[in-house]
Amino acid sequence: MNNRKRKVADIALSLFIEKGFQQTSIQEIIDKANISKGTFYNYFTSKNDCIADILEYLRYDASQQRVAMQIGKDAKDRNVLAEQITILIRLNKERNLNVLFEAILSSNEADLKKLVMQHRMIEMEWLSNRFIEVMGDEIRKVAFEGTVLFYGMLQYELFTMRVTNSSSPVEKLVDVVLSYIELIIPYMLKHDTAMLDHSAIDLLQSNIDKRTVTKSDIVEHGERLQKNCRFNDEQQDLFDAIINEVQQDRIRKVVLKPLLKPFQQLFNDTDEESHVHKFTNMIWYYLKSV
Repeated sequence: MNNRKRKVADIALSLFIEKGFQQTSIQEIIDKANISKGTFYNYFTSKNDCIADILEYLRYDASQQRVAMQIGKDAKDRNVLAEQITILIRLNKERNLNVLFEAILSSNEADLKKLVMQHRMIEMEWLSNRFIEVMGDEIRKVAFEGTVLFYGMLQYELFTMRVTNSSSPVEKLVDVVLSYIELIIPYMLKHDTAMLDHSAIDLLQSNIDKRTVTKSDIVEHGERLQKNCRFNDEQQDLFDAIINEVQQDRIRKVVLKPLLKPFQQLFNDTDEESHVHKFTNMIWYYLKSV
């Protein structure tokens, strides 16, 4: 890691917090960091690029601390998980990043919002995987929704404490909210109350990543689906109709859209369900762009 570049990023962060992102000029960063304009642009292409690196450094530091505190301990230990969650919250607080995040998310800066959302998605995916590791593979289908609920409760507890000047150790807060999730996830599994399915999660990721989906992407994924799945006659007929319509020079949305949900439903509760959901999601996303 380039320590000089990181030092400039840290100085930029302090200015963003103090003056606001929009109100901080590149020249002010250059002056405070005592570097040349050429050096700044050698490190970053823009202020947005600087924010991207600030978030990357945050994730790097959190990852290093999480790995270090786990050495010699059982990764499935619930207390290890609680400590790892606490690490990022503490880093956010130390660097006053929540102020910056809130300012960005309430602004009209689409690219910056995307960076913050991508950062949060990475963290949610990490926690979802850790929930599975600690609680068992049987919770996989509800792990991401459990993560959404965990962060929802945690963030509003922190918000309420902040505006009411209440205080509680972050370790205790994480432990309590985690104990709620440990009750909620088994309930979700037992009563089948999950609200988010694979397609919703894939759509969330697609909207945040803003990946460009092309016809060739859809056809390529369809070919993999055909190769790896055994379709019955009804599934094959719908699949062929969908692929044929996608490959037309002019896609007829009025023809294609009604085919997607019935095709998806034919794979409910099968091993291929998540792959089919991803395939149909790609088509929905593509249709929005044409």
